[in-house]
Amino acid sequence: MRSRQQLSSWVGRQQEFQCQRPCRRCRFTPNVEWVRRLSVESFDVVVVGARCAGSALAIYLARAGRRVCLVDKATFPSETPSTHVIQPRGVAILAELGALEPVLAHGASQLDSFSMVIDDVSLDGVLGDTFPHLGLNVRRTVLDHALLQVAGDVGVDVRTGCRVTGTRTEGLRVNGIDTVDGPIGAGLLVGADGRGSVVAKSVGAREYLAKPGGRIPVWGYFATGPQEPRLRIGRRGNFSFLASPTDSGLYMAAVGVDHREIADFNRDREANYRKALRQWPELHSIVGDADRDGPLRVMANWHSYFRESAGPGWALVGDAGHFKDFSPGQGISDALCQAKSLSIAVGTSVGSAAAQDASLKRWWKHRDRSSYDMYWFAMQMAPPGPPSALTAEVIRRIAADPDGATTLLKVMNRDLPTAKLFTPPRLLAASLTTLRNHPDQRRAIFAEIGTQMSAEIDKLRARLGSRPAERPLNVVSKTKG
Repeated sequence: MRSRQQLSSWVGRQQEFQCQRPCRRCRFTPNVEWVRRLSVESFDVVVVGARCAGSALAIYLARAGRRVCLVDKATFPSETPSTHVIQPRGVAILAELGALEPVLAHGASQLDSFSMVIDDVSLDGVLGDTFPHLGLNVRRTVLDHALLQVAGDVGVDVRTGCRVTGTRTEGLRVNGIDTVDGPIGAGLLVGADGRGSVVAKSVGAREYLAKPGGRIPVWGYFATGPQEPRLRIGRRGNFSFLASPTDSGLYMAAVGVDHREIADFNRDREANYRKALRQWPELHSIVGDADRDGPLRVMANWHSYFRESAGPGWALVGDAGHFKDFSPGQGISDALCQAKSLSIAVGTSVGSAAAQDASLKRWWKHRDRSSYDMYWFAMQMAPPGPPSALTAEVIRRIAADPDGATTLLKVMNRDLPTAKLFTPPRLLAASLTTLRNHPDQRRAIFAEIGTQMSAEIDKLRARLGSRPAERPLNVVSKTKG
């Protein structure tokens, strides 16, 4: 019994050497449709994962003249865990892609102000003219579907409901994928298929700088009607919060639960979620009496990581290659920005396979260096437990600075490093004030200072070189193609 691939090769040879009409010599009637079905379709780029990172990359590449196939096991519109928040830098890319108008047409909330609350300390700010675009909050059912429609409009071959089973290789080079619907050849394979990436697993991409998750997000959507377009981020008691209006007249409210307490929380999730919201009275006043749209959502079993993200014939983008703590709501903007920068790297590598590989490795290095600062900041933003007196004092001093709110906005938009916000003089003054006002907490304060110093050392080590050593490609699930 010949395999599909063997039969395709055999048919090709028969067609090459036979006459073009039925005859007794070859006893073969050419069937072009049969040959087409048996042969492996091939594209310049195959992207696995059609959500924000994958669709954005596919759009950029298709506009640059590449033949692109976009594959996803899901059908759309559909949900996926997300903070829904998009910083102005991400909104600018949506505008470039042509997806901003359809997203706004679905009522996505344009965020023009924010509040950060640490227990009794509040820091408020407005975007004003600080950025060309306002922030955005939109559910993934709307965002991903809009991007996918744009991808189809620009000529991307979109295949949803198509599950990938592994990668195909020639020697040590990836040259396509196997799917439940048959093989697809690729000059370049990009995994944009999230934290549980099949592509990452198939090529054996290793994690590094991995850190455990500190909080478990639990969120819901509430039919509040129109609300002030303000992003609310905070910590009250043992809970962290991220909330704002989203699309379709709904309000998204997320609670971060200490991972050590999630089992107790889940015993009566509904009551405990409502109890957590009451920790922030202003937020509770918005959603407390509103009807919830659907069940509470939970994202469990997550951790922060970087993954090897480039190799012979393949790359990883978005959460497939890097995932951080959800507290600052950076994931969507990161995915969109990575998609744009990767499309540029692919565009500059026209020519040999070696040129492509070198360009992708440079992109991987750039992605890491541009991500280290926010990676550690995200973990420090809402660690398990209640906020410390030192954290509250630092935020109090930022709030007292006339430029503090604007600086925070620029840090969150990745226009400034976190060192511009948490300056040595500010941290020193906050430490001395906290030690003076809370002498009974000296041990805890010094421990926190030590933790912050350790994080800075970790960042320095990462910049000096923390990625795994170069090694041959180790494809876990492969088919020779």
